[in-house]
Amino acid sequence: MVSWNTFEAEVPALAAMGRHFFYLVGVGMGFLATVRADGGPRVHPICPILTADNLYALIIPGPKLDDLRRDGQYALHSLTSPPPNGDDAFYLTGQATEIPDPTRWEQVASQLLAERELPSRWPGFEDQVLFELGVSRCLLTLTHARDDFPAGHTRWKAAPG
Repeated sequence: MVSWNTFEAEVPALAAMGRHFFYLVGVGMGFLATVRADGGPRVHPICPILTADNLYALIIPGPKLDDLRRDGQYALHSLTSPPPNGDDAFYLTGQATEIPDPTRWEQVASQLLAERELPSRWPGFEDQVLFELGVSRCLLTLTHARDDFPAGHTRWKAAPG
């Protein structure tokens, strides 16, 4: 598993496609899958935040926070493109790590608000918990060849260790 920054350094064009799909509507949007205590899947919409150095998620208290604290495994799927490229999407899997640093929390929270042009925080905003999303694998799916990527699936996997 690697950080987003390392992933971006190793495969910059693939990371650029990931950034494109996570920010397809101008702000970070995706679907976060976690593992319930009974082993079943759980999927929630979230707003991933890609900073200059990493991929983060602010998670509100609830089932997905419990899942990430207990297990840490995640999958993050982007929104899909509108037709005619409706199957185009980007997908990551990896391990989420809670980041208790209040300075980093503030930086990521400020970016999230700035991206959405929100002047203030909503009630409960400070209850969110910051996670770094480490990257183990990714899958880019394209309906048509684009930017040197073929139509179909392009896969990447972090080197072991």
